[in-house]
Formats: sequence, structure tokens, C-alpha cells
Amino acid sequence: MSIWSQLSSLARRAFEDEPAPGADVGPALCGPDPNDLEFTAAIVGLGAKLAKADGLVTIDEVAAFSRVFRSAPGDEAAIRRVFNIARQTVIGYENYARRIARRYSDRPCLLEGVLDGLFQIAASDGIITGEEIDYLKSVSDLFGFNDDQFRRIKASHMGLDADDPYLVLGLSHAASFEDVRAAYRRLMLENHPDTAVGVKSAPREYEPVANEKSAAITTAYARIRAERGFLTRAD
Repeated sequence: MSIWSQLSSLARRAFEDEPAPGADVGPALCGPDPNDLEFTAAIVGLGAKLAKADGLVTIDEVAAFSRVFRSAPGDEAAIRRVFNIARQTVIGYENYARRIARRYSDRPCLLEGVLDGLFQIAASDGIITGEEIDYLKSVSDLFGFNDDQFRRIKASHMGLDADDPYLVLGLSHAASFEDVRAAYRRLMLENHPDTAVGVKSAPREYEPVANEKSAAITTAYARIRAERGFLTRAD
């Protein structure tokens, strides 16, 4: 009997009971322990709750789950059964995420792989909604990833955010604040409307564009200052 069929026969209990206390998970690998039913149940729970995050569970999302987490041929019916039970139960997705994080805290590559899989499920219907992003960020936090790590994982699936303040300033998230301040001052000098129209001899029609760009640079700098706990006064 496959692990999916086992889970299908135990599904209601698997999604309503608390997991057993922490188990020995062996060496730090990137895969779960073989036949870890609790891990499989938690994965299904996270996938089912993600599919409901935007209020609609689609056939594409269920099919994507089966593809991403590599079910064997013939397991489709079992997966649909446990998926449906998981999305109906009252238990919160936070519990599923904590189960996985607790059992595999020594395997960050596995936790990242789970998050990658959830991103693929979210994208299976052609769009990742704001509600799904909020859900994925929450799961990432429960897995122990910091904001920069989540941005990196998200960017690998969706590309860089156009309004990422570090992207606006042309910097990495690991840049020192001295580098942030230097980039801000340089870009403001290069893109200030007075500089563009005066020193660069740009046409007067360019001034609104320069105003917009300098505003974006100022906003990006202010966001980074706030994130890093600096006072909001200008330098």
C-alpha cells in the first residue's frame, strides 16, 4: 500500500490529531524520512489550505499538488480524498507548518523545497494572488526563514518586485547602510529634476519623469531606513 493510500485510510484522524512528540529525523538530508506519514499529512494540509487561500480550489491546483509532490500513478483518487478532507477540517495551516518545521528543522533545504512546491501550486491557475502571497509568507515565517530569504525564494518564482526598495537603488539586500546612503545620494544627484533639466540639458517635458523617479528613489530610501530601524529624518 502506498503512503498516499495509507494516508487516505487514516485521513480524518491525520488532519485532526496533534502530531507525536519530536522524533529522531536522522542525518541532515534534503528529503523527508521514508514513509513519514505525518510529514505527508502536513504537506497535504498546507497544499489544501493554500488552494483555499484565495477562496477557490481548482482542479489545476489539485493536479499541481500531485505533480509537485510526485505521487505515483494510481494514487490520484487517494490524493483527492485526503486533499478534500484537509481543506474541510477546522485545524489551521499554522499547525501543519509547525509540524514540518519541528520535525525537519535540521533540513532547511527540505523546508525550502516545500515552500517552492507551494509556490508552484499557487501559480498553477495562472496567477498568484495577494492572499496566496500572504499565506506563503506566513508559512515561510513558521519555517524560520527571514524576510531576505523569502524575497529570494519568491523572486525565483515570480521575479523581482518592481517596487523592491533595494532594486530601485540598485543594491542587494545585504548592502551595508553606508552603501544604501551612498547610492541614494548618487541617484538623487543624477536624477533630481533640476540636474536633469539644467546640467543634463534634458527637455523641459522630461521634468515630470524626473520628479517621479526622484520620488521613487526617496521612497525606497525611506523604506530601507524604516526597515533597519533608523530615524525617519532625512540625512
